[in-house]
Amino acid sequence: MKKKKNLNFVTLILVIAAYAVVAFLLYSGGLKRQISNMLIPISVYIVLAVSLNLVVGLLGELSLGHAGFMSVGIFSGCLVSIALEPYLPMVARLPLCMIIGGLIAAFFGFLVGLPALRLKGDYLAIVTLACGEIIKNVITNLKLTGGALGLNTGSIYSAPKQLLPYAIVLVLLTTIVMMNLKNSKQGRAIMAIRDNRIAAESIGLNVTRFKLVVFMIAAFFAGAAGTLYGHFFANVKAASFDYNMSIEILVIVVLGGMGSVPGSIIAAIILVALPEAMRSFADYRMLLYAIVLILVMLARNSAGMKNLLERIKPTKLINRLAKKQVQEKEGA
Repeated sequence: MKKKKNLNFVTLILVIAAYAVVAFLLYSGGLKRQISNMLIPISVYIVLAVSLNLVVGLLGELSLGHAGFMSVGIFSGCLVSIALEPYLPMVARLPLCMIIGGLIAAFFGFLVGLPALRLKGDYLAIVTLACGEIIKNVITNLKLTGGALGLNTGSIYSAPKQLLPYAIVLVLLTTIVMMNLKNSKQGRAIMAIRDNRIAAESIGLNVTRFKLVVFMIAAFFAGAAGTLYGHFFANVKAASFDYNMSIEILVIVVLGGMGSVPGSIIAAIILVALPEAMRSFADYRMLLYAIVLILVMLARNSAGMKNLLERIKPTKLINRLAKKQVQEKEGA
C-alpha cells in the first residue's frame, strides 16, 4: 500500500511538473503553434483514457461507448455556454458548463449502464457500442445541435492559452479520483467484483450498484472533457465522435496498461502526438502509425522491456538515490 501511495505521489508530481514546464513555454511564446494546438487534445485524451480505465481496468468491463458520453458533454455543455456567454465571464462560465456537461453525460451513463451492465463480455461491448452510435445519430438529427452541419461554437471558441489552466485542473482531478478510488475500500470492492463476481455477491456486495457508480463517474469525466474540447473548436459535429474514437480511447488504455494511470497518460500523449509528428509522411502515415502500435504492444509484452520498465520506475529510482546518499554519508 505504501509503495502504491508513493507511486501515486510521484505520478502527480511529474504531471504537475510537466504541465508547469509546458505552461511556462506556452505563455512565454516558446512553443510552436503546431505543438500548442496539441495541448488541449492531449489533455482531453488523457482524461478520456484515465476515466475509461475506471471501467476497463478497475471494473474489468469492456465499454465501447465512451465517445458517445463525450459528445453528450460537448453539445450540452457548449449549448449552455453559448446561452450564458453574454452574462458570465469565461472564468465562471467554463467550469460551470464542464460540470453541467459532466452531469448530463453521467445521467446518460446511468440510462445506458442500468440495463447494459447486467451483461458482460462481448455482449456489454456490443450494447455500449450501439448506444454510442445511437447517441451520435440522435444528436446529428437534432436542429438544436445544428444537425449534420454541426454546432457553431465560434462565439465561445478559446485559444490554448485560455483553455490550458482548465485542462490542467481537469487532468489532475481525474488522476486524483482514479488513484484514490483504486486504493480505497470501494476500489478494492470494485476489483473484487472484477476478479470474481459470484464471490463478491456472496459477501454482500451490491454488484450492479458498484458497476453503475463506476460507469457514471467515467461518463462524468468524459462529458466534462467533451465540454472543454468543444470550446477549442469553432464548429463541432457529432459524426466526429463515433465508434472509431471509442476504439481509439480503448487502444490508449490497453497500450498504457489496464488500471495504470501513468501508462494511460503516457499512451495518450504518444498516440495523440504521433499522427501530428507523421503529418509530413501523409501517404504512409496510417501505415507507420499501425506499425508503431504493433511494435509498442510487442515491446510491452517482452520480458526484456518489462525488466527495463521495472528498473526505471520513478519510485525505485528515488529509493536508489536515497540509499546512495545514505551510503555516501555513512562512508564520509
